[in-house]
Amino acid sequence: MILEKFQNIFKIPELRGRILFTLAIFVIFRLGCFIPIPGVDASALAQSPIFQTGAFGLMNVFAGGALQRMSIFALGIMPYISASIIMQLLTIAIPQIEQLSRQGEEGRQKITQIARYATLPIGAIQGVALTFWVQSMQGGAFVTSQGIGFILPAVITLVTGTIFIMWLGEKITERGIGNGISLIIFAGIVAQLRPASGNVSRLLSVGEITPFHLFLFAVISVSIIAAVVVIYEGERRIPIRYARRIVGRKVYGGQTTYLPIRIGGVGVIAIIFAISILLLPATLARFTPEGSFLYPFMEHITQWLSPGALLYYFLFALAVIFFTFFYTAVVFNPVEVADNMRKYGGFIPGLRPGRPTAEYITSVLTRVTFVGALFFAVIAVLPMVVNRQLMHQSFAFGGTSILIAVGVALDTVQQLESHLLMRHYKGFMQAGR
Repeated sequence: MILEKFQNIFKIPELRGRILFTLAIFVIFRLGCFIPIPGVDASALAQSPIFQTGAFGLMNVFAGGALQRMSIFALGIMPYISASIIMQLLTIAIPQIEQLSRQGEEGRQKITQIARYATLPIGAIQGVALTFWVQSMQGGAFVTSQGIGFILPAVITLVTGTIFIMWLGEKITERGIGNGISLIIFAGIVAQLRPASGNVSRLLSVGEITPFHLFLFAVISVSIIAAVVVIYEGERRIPIRYARRIVGRKVYGGQTTYLPIRIGGVGVIAIIFAISILLLPATLARFTPEGSFLYPFMEHITQWLSPGALLYYFLFALAVIFFTFFYTAVVFNPVEVADNMRKYGGFIPGLRPGRPTAEYITSVLTRVTFVGALFFAVIAVLPMVVNRQLMHQSFAFGGTSILIAVGVALDTVQQLESHLLMRHYKGFMQAGR
């Protein structure tokens, strides 16, 4: 039955074209991950353990391995994500931006355009810091030239690569299938499966990992993925009724529907926001010159805020909870929802329209968001602990990667589902029925 569903996808010319276009973009992205920036000894840099663990290890996973090769896509899409985070924060702080966010699709496009412009200086700052740091590693052993002759072309290349990735993501959203930016991150995460599997095989061969550890890790991983799917698909449905209206000889309304509030509605976004903020101090600490008076303190910061440290796990969980509530408050306005319901004659049984309805929706939303935030906080931390204890960090995936990968995969499957159902084909969700 599943094979039949995949065959149905390629029977629809438009959907087939969108999928092939998305795959072509993935190929371009992966090719760019292997093209080094000018003046870097990529083969020597790839052997450095600095990109295997800690903050840079996680950034390397998101970049699809491009960071450890110092390729043209080494910065990945993170500068754009940082710009988007800043714009979301400014939505609450600046009334003009808040007004833009309330202007529907047109306002969101303007905010997105501002985020695109902000990506350029953010990428330039990150590029300068990264090139300075690579130039100073082991006395310049990883670069073929020094000074401005290396830094200037390298920064221009890195920023251009980030802008190009951003453009690729937008093209996927426009002409492909799924959310382009999320799919670019997804492609980078999945691309690391092969080197991670090689690390596991190597450790198995030397006896550092036992088959039992591998089996236990697989069982826990499958259980976590299953739990993530259940939470992503779970929702709290608030029943809504619409009063009957008679206009001429026609009767409108009189039907019952529901307002869905998803438990995992903002899971991926909250995780990306949290990891971006949490990696910032450790990243800055890496760029502190050796011998400076700040270097010992920044070394402690690096140790405290690197994956594996207790403080990192605690702050990561808190950041996930905070951004889950924060982003929910940004994208879901109970007062606006209640007002729209009242305009169209809708009401929640047992509640008066207006303020009582808004308060009820707010209470339900708070409870649902709290459950989702706690779940995501646990899932964000638990796989990293399991990976560290059972697999000696050989498998470069944690809760963040799992949540992003599963969330993006589910969103993409739902888009495929909608395309199939619109053309009277059975979707993937009906495969077992």
